[in-house]
Amino acid sequence: MTESEASLSYPADSLVRRLTRMNLLLLSVTMLLTFALLATVTWYVARGRQVHAAQLSAQQLANSVSPMMVFADRPAAQVELEAFSRRSDLLLVQVQTPAGAVFAQWQAAAGAPAPRIVPPLAPQLLADAASVTMQELEVWAPIRLKDEVVGVLVLRESLDGLRMAVLTLSAASAALIAVAILVAWRGLLLVQRRALAPLVELSRLAEHIARERDYGKRATVYRRDEVGRLTERFNDMLKRIEIWQADLHLQLEQEQEAGQQFQQLAHKDSLTGLPNRLFFQGELQRYLAMSLEHGELMALMFIDLDNFKTVNDQHGHDAGDEVLCEVSRRMAGVVRSRDVLCRLGGDEFALILPALPDQAAAEQLAQRLIDAVHMTMTIRGEVMPIGATVGLAFAPLDASDASALLNASDQAMYEAKRAGKNTFRRARHVDA
Repeated sequence: MTESEASLSYPADSLVRRLTRMNLLLLSVTMLLTFALLATVTWYVARGRQVHAAQLSAQQLANSVSPMMVFADRPAAQVELEAFSRRSDLLLVQVQTPAGAVFAQWQAAAGAPAPRIVPPLAPQLLADAASVTMQELEVWAPIRLKDEVVGVLVLRESLDGLRMAVLTLSAASAALIAVAILVAWRGLLLVQRRALAPLVELSRLAEHIARERDYGKRATVYRRDEVGRLTERFNDMLKRIEIWQADLHLQLEQEQEAGQQFQQLAHKDSLTGLPNRLFFQGELQRYLAMSLEHGELMALMFIDLDNFKTVNDQHGHDAGDEVLCEVSRRMAGVVRSRDVLCRLGGDEFALILPALPDQAAAEQLAQRLIDAVHMTMTIRGEVMPIGATVGLAFAPLDASDASALLNASDQAMYEAKRAGKNTFRRARHVDA
């Protein structure tokens, strides 16, 4: 031991040694926890980014090969796959038909396992999907042309490069942490209590961040010494974690917003823009419960278009779609703002009429609705022989549950059909 080292020695029970041991232990544990958190977040975030990038690439490639699938141009599709295969981590890219047959394929290694064949009408044909393991990822993207699914694209990538990058970063981080702890230990042995203050402050900050997950905090650098450099490295790690956390939060917000949009689309008829059968079923239950709770009269109209099959047979389905849109606009212009008009499917519609003053109000509205639909309708220069037949049922007079009320209005509609169409009938109510 040199003279300088002897002069810096302290008794085993000295405050400096106790503070050194306590703060060094706290710093070591905190740094290890931070390192473990950093390594875990790095792996999952990086893997998520690679999955997202693979999905985007698969979707772009699916858009490129969709015309080739429609025209059965296999050579062009093969050329497109080989051009796409320059990605270093790519193992396999395959184009399958909706029936599961291979249309075109590029494979990095002949011995690589084949992708799972997507069965017809599988969910992967309707939306992007992904399968991720520790070794590789595989994504499926539907191939669409004008909103019609014409096939599915399967893309497989290796995660070896990502795993090695994460391991290299983790090893470097571990080495930096080990060096930082060693330097801090030597520094704590050479300084007095005042010199330990920045490290104590840093350890308290690290404990706060580990507990509160508040990565916006930063440690103060008092001096450009070992503790100061340790503080800078710690701040650098906090900055990286804060950036990754912000990116993750943004991604979660975008996914939540996309989920809300999908939910809205799930309750809307794509042709007419009216609420669909799924939305109608929920609203009928809700309004019926409110009617029974408040003792209010409500009605349900079951509306079936007359001669719609004739329009489709004589003028084509495109003209039929235009007729459905025009009928929807006409009926929407007649009903009250509180009423709920829905398209159940085909040429069938339903109208929920809550909080009616009396039965006559619903009957008058049914007649106005019939008159609106029956007005002369010209589509593509041709007059469409369209009318509307309405079945009307009241709650709680005719039924007190949704299924019975819908059945009563449906039966009333068939009675109106037998009466000559283009009219309405109300359900037959038998007093107890």
